[in-house]
Amino acid sequence: MYILGFPLLLGPLVTLHELGHYLVGRWFGVQAEAFSVGFGKELYGWTDKRGTRWKLSALPLGGYVQFKGDMNPASIPDAEANTQASPAERDGSFHHAALWKRALIVFAGPATNIIVTLAIFAAFFLALGRPVPADPVEQLTISAFSEQSTAREAGLQAGDRIVSVEGRKMESFFDLRRAVMLYPGRTLAMTVEREGNMRQFAVPVAAIEDTDQFGNKSKIGLIGVMPAAAGFDFKAVGPVNAVGLAVDETISIAKMMGTGIVQIFTGERSVKELGGPVTIGKVAGEQLSLGWRDFVNFAALISLNLAFINLLPIPALDGGHLAFYAAEAIRRKPVGPRGQEVAYRAGVALVLMLMIFVTINDLAKLPIFGK
Repeated sequence: MYILGFPLLLGPLVTLHELGHYLVGRWFGVQAEAFSVGFGKELYGWTDKRGTRWKLSALPLGGYVQFKGDMNPASIPDAEANTQASPAERDGSFHHAALWKRALIVFAGPATNIIVTLAIFAAFFLALGRPVPADPVEQLTISAFSEQSTAREAGLQAGDRIVSVEGRKMESFFDLRRAVMLYPGRTLAMTVEREGNMRQFAVPVAAIEDTDQFGNKSKIGLIGVMPAAAGFDFKAVGPVNAVGLAVDETISIAKMMGTGIVQIFTGERSVKELGGPVTIGKVAGEQLSLGWRDFVNFAALISLNLAFINLLPIPALDGGHLAFYAAEAIRRKPVGPRGQEVAYRAGVALVLMLMIFVTINDLAKLPIFGK
């Protein structure tokens, strides 16, 4: 399943990402010299009538579109060559296209991944319906506490109904769990209804190491409360509502991703929680073993993750290119060749170091290396 899950997951997602770049570039008349699934040595390929080399490469850890005028697959411009380019060389060149066209071509990759996520979530909502708490009041009413409960220690009692967490209104126990689990070690402000009166509590969140059925460990936050009821009904929705619900779910998950990244930088979470290609392949195989529904749901999360990472303002990633274009729009002229070269080289080095780090991190988590 591991061997099958990885290419079934990343292959289509990376291809769709690069197709986003390619199709918008083609729409704007920019010539694509190469379209590769994977990096490194070409294993198989062909050249189409437009002169684009389509190829499958040896290292299946991504892909790229190399447009006319790019110095390399990372779309780093060759400043000297672009400055001295003849009119024929400028025709169809990515770096001689209008600024807004270049920005849209770059943004098209992450946008395609976001669209894939929205399409998957919308399809789930259409097929399964919208989950609605069978009894919202009972779901948020505390029936009991776990043996070690920070909520009980903070003063909450059985029969209390949790109304909001950090000012955000709770609609179901699922909302409560999501509002708490991402903040282990923090103290959250909770509003509770008790005997018709609203009360405020500062509830510490316990940091727990959770282990799933496959042995994967993660750090989550718990406050140790049990709901009086936990059932959900599924209400049928139409296409428009399904898309709206998919947008809400995508935004919610993106916020969680952003929170997780910030927590790693601030030291609230360990860098050991970062995962790379090996972890993705492992989890993809595990989700595939559970069935296609779980695998496709995981694909939606990874697709959104690809968009999120690519939009980070790191030179050599899509977000780095967009940052340069924003600077160009403000300055009304491109960033100098020397500045671009230094930034891109630093960006490539940072991405490579991150890839090496997360790969070592992945390997260290495998059972063959013990603890």
